[in-house]
Amino acid sequence: MTDRIILGSGKIFATEFSGDTIPENTVIETSENRLGHIKGGATLEYAPEFYIAKDDLGEVQKSRLVSEDVKLKTGIMTLDGNNIAKLASTARVTDAVNKRTVKIGGAGNDNGKKYLIRFVHEDAEDGDIRVTIVGRNEAGFSLAFAKDAETVVDAEFTAFPHDSEGTLVIYEEEIAE
Repeated sequence: MTDRIILGSGKIFATEFSGDTIPENTVIETSENRLGHIKGGATLEYAPEFYIAKDDLGEVQKSRLVSEDVKLKTGIMTLDGNNIAKLASTARVTDAVNKRTVKIGGAGNDNGKKYLIRFVHEDAEDGDIRVTIVGRNEAGFSLAFAKDAETVVDAEFTAFPHDSEGTLVIYEEEIAE
């Protein structure tokens, strides 16, 4: 058994995904796929829902898993219009000379895209940790422009099953010798 203390944040990557096979790390973890620099870390949330049947006297009980919800949340401190488009399914990006325009809105513009989201926590001592989901940001976002703080966009990606087993999240850890 390997116990580890996890210290620090990591890097977040996002790339469009429509298959059922997760690509190699070298394909995902590129500068082109980096969603931005993280501020405030990242959080993986797993929430199972159970149906519980029990009698009135509390003498017998049975439960069954009926659903699961996985969310990967992070704050993105650096971003551009192309990455904003990964946070809003109705976004349309156009580039011109020295200008990028992102239009957001209109339910008919929902592109239905899902993204492979990869969080990498690098740890030279104990080995890296990778968290991978396939999903999309369904929580919206806010852009706050404050005079005394950087703008951080809070993204909340909801995971979708991405293989025939219904996998919602892949947690991989390197094990140091």
